[in-house]
Amino acid sequence: MCTTQECPSQTTTSRAGAVTRRAALFGGAMVAAGAALPAGSAHASGRGRGGLADLTYPLTTSFPAFTPGEEPSRRTFVTIENDGYYMQEWRILEHYGTHVDAPGHFVSGGRLATEIRIDELVAPVAVIDIARRAARDPDTTVTVDDLLAYERRYDRIPRGAAVFMYSGWGAKVGDPDAYRGTDAAGTLHFPGFSTDACEWLLRRRGIRSLGVDTLSIDPGTSATFDTHLLLLGADRYGVENVANLHRIPKHGATVMVGLIPYEGGSGGQARIFATW
Repeated sequence: MCTTQECPSQTTTSRAGAVTRRAALFGGAMVAAGAALPAGSAHASGRGRGGLADLTYPLTTSFPAFTPGEEPSRRTFVTIENDGYYMQEWRILEHYGTHVDAPGHFVSGGRLATEIRIDELVAPVAVIDIARRAARDPDTTVTVDDLLAYERRYDRIPRGAAVFMYSGWGAKVGDPDAYRGTDAAGTLHFPGFSTDACEWLLRRRGIRSLGVDTLSIDPGTSATFDTHLLLLGADRYGVENVANLHRIPKHGATVMVGLIPYEGGSGGQARIFATW
């Protein structure tokens, strides 16, 4: 019979087996405990008094990119079977999936992802619903009239707010061509914010950010990205491809944007959720 020093591989295997069994038992207990949680305690609970909703799309290689060919790739880097732990390697652009546009995305010398403060990433959110109009006209935009109508119905948009457009575009996310709205000439068609609405929100309400449930805060037909230039030029940030805006109240929620602080990042993926 060998000693520990003589048979290290056997001892390591034995210890690994014990750890694996222990982990399985502990994991099973945690699953059981999770199943006992009250419904809605860990995920979106819809409209009403008190709730939490995830506004983030899962990051996949099949999510619609702004331009075909910009989709990420991934591969398994190490495996539990061969290396003792599992890890992937991704190749991805900063502006893909649910993500943030930092000022430096369009403004030379503008702030980058690492320079956006935490207090800027938590804000009251106003949801401007243009879904009915967008269903008829994919080139529609959020206008100043929409903002005034929102304030008449709900309340004044507070200073430092995040203002998000809900167009219902998430229903198309499973079809990249439909989500981009590409026509025969290659022009994109999806809703966004008008420059007038963006300027009004900056000047009159001092907003912190704009967000959309489409590929861009500019409408798809824009070739000059004027809303980007206005918003980011004012040292604010944008949020694109926001999910599940129909799950949160139009007024009274708080949004939290968990931006990845990429070094030198012109923006980056974000885990976004709302609470109310």
